[in-house]
Amino acid sequence: MRLEHLFSPFELRGLSLKNRIVMPPMGVFLVEADGSVTQRTLEYYRQRARGGAGMVMVEASAVAPEGIVSFHQMRIFEESFVPGLASIARVIKEEGARAAIQIHHAGRQTSSKVIGRPPLAPSPLPCPSIRGDVEVLDQEGIQRIVRLFGDAAQRAMEAGFELIEIHGAHGYLINQFLSGFSNIREDHYGGDTRGRARFAVEVVEEVRRRVGPDFPISFKISAQEFVPGGLTVEESVQIVRLLRQAGIDAVQVSAGNDATPEWISQPMLMPRGCLVDSAHRIKEAVDIPVICVGRINGPMLAEEILREGKADLVCMGRALLADPELPRKAREGRLEEIRRCVGCNTCINSIFKKGRVECLVNPELSREQEMAIRPASRRRRVLVVGAGPAGCEAAWVAASRGHRVELLEASDQIGGQILLGATPSHKKDLLNIVRFHKRQLALHKVDCCMGRVVGPEEILEMRPEVVVLATGAKPVRLPFLQEGANGVCTYREALERPESLPEKVVVAGGGAIGCEVALHLAEWGHKVRIVEMTDRVGSQYEAMTRKLILQRLRSHGVEVLTNHRITGYREGRLSCLSGVEQEPLSLEAPAVVL
Repeated sequence: MRLEHLFSPFELRGLSLKNRIVMPPMGVFLVEADGSVTQRTLEYYRQRARGGAGMVMVEASAVAPEGIVSFHQMRIFEESFVPGLASIARVIKEEGARAAIQIHHAGRQTSSKVIGRPPLAPSPLPCPSIRGDVEVLDQEGIQRIVRLFGDAAQRAMEAGFELIEIHGAHGYLINQFLSGFSNIREDHYGGDTRGRARFAVEVVEEVRRRVGPDFPISFKISAQEFVPGGLTVEESVQIVRLLRQAGIDAVQVSAGNDATPEWISQPMLMPRGCLVDSAHRIKEAVDIPVICVGRINGPMLAEEILREGKADLVCMGRALLADPELPRKAREGRLEEIRRCVGCNTCINSIFKKGRVECLVNPELSREQEMAIRPASRRRRVLVVGAGPAGCEAAWVAASRGHRVELLEASDQIGGQILLGATPSHKKDLLNIVRFHKRQLALHKVDCCMGRVVGPEEILEMRPEVVVLATGAKPVRLPFLQEGANGVCTYREALERPESLPEKVVVAGGGAIGCEVALHLAEWGHKVRIVEMTDRVGSQYEAMTRKLILQRLRSHGVEVLTNHRITGYREGRLSCLSGVEQEPLSLEAPAVVL
């Protein structure tokens, strides 16, 4: 398929874009705790612009101190932030992309620990995901925030940005006013659709007044929230029409709020392009350009959306975290060289756990300078043992730097545990990692030897200058549950040969592997029970994936026992200590999966 639509130019209120690819605003939190832009911030945006996107949108930038969602959020509420923002706009434009910025107020979706006071909200309803008291905005407070959005827009222009997006989605302040889920006001900022949209309309009008008639303005909306009383596509059409009259030039159609975050950053359990239908329905009803989002992780899908007229521009967010060069590679026909986002949400999980964004498939993310691939000062003979994802990555990167690389693998193919991990029905995208590595190994002429088992003596005989050992991990063994004993098998056997197991199966352990094995077996028709020693299953997942996994386990009838410590297994019965009191319990278990 030719990508003629994807790489056709587009004009947005006089702003010409070289193609239809937009990098949407994504909170990567690479600024300092005081909001200062760093070299790390600049390199992150530089690489995304250099990769060929038509427009790069800078992440949500707070319009007020009480509107910050995180200590390391981008800010635009003081003049002191303009020079740093200007440096971002400059590097984006220097690399050939259009520079845009999103302006934002968190409303109730922040914490008093972050802002030092109760969060602001349209109604006395706490954020479902954070809880805590809120302060209800009066009309004077509303007008103050309207002016702050205008101030932020003016600063964005001063900084050199060429488009401003107003964040009206994902459960933040403007979305809180728009939605009956979070707005129960009885004044003219609540009630019917027009009343709940009044705050958003006033923000748009103020921004338009401050930037003038010719400056492009976009608005991001959660067209569906998937909660009782929340926004629907039908109501969102009415809202977009009101915002069009107020002065917006484009609408970015997203979904979800603080109660349904899985619709904001869709995990791999959700289909690719899952929000395109919402974008299409809005496009059919309004006369402004529509930008779509939602797991658009490859150029072919993006081209299809545009060719069928379902949107005018496509956002490729996590796809550009995984591979900032995706647009250039696609334009040059190098589709097999694209490092695909697999929807694992490591990017989100790493922010919460480590305070910085990371990517499962792109180790350079947020460390673009430190991890940049540079020619080696001296060519060496490198031996990599193990062709799982780590070994393959080490091999092709070393070869691309100029080293002579040999890759040894005991099995007959590369991929390692990824091949097994991709067995469950919702994880097929993981195979994109293997496809990428196959192409890179061939492209950089790595000598791959499959079916080769070596020990220390053989390695020494090969006389490499550098050895990279990437042979992977081994599962933990429980002394009372021995692999190979009657009725006991490993997760590998369960995934590869589910038909060989009896009808009733107990999965020992409710981590990520345990949950996925249980779901896979349940989909095969087994009656499955998870036995977990802690008080929580799926704790290795980020919140969105965990929510969907637990929903699927419930829908497939998987029983989950937490606070149950396994102590033994004999003659089809599993012995446990149950609950806080550690009471002895015996469970029927014709088969146990480790």
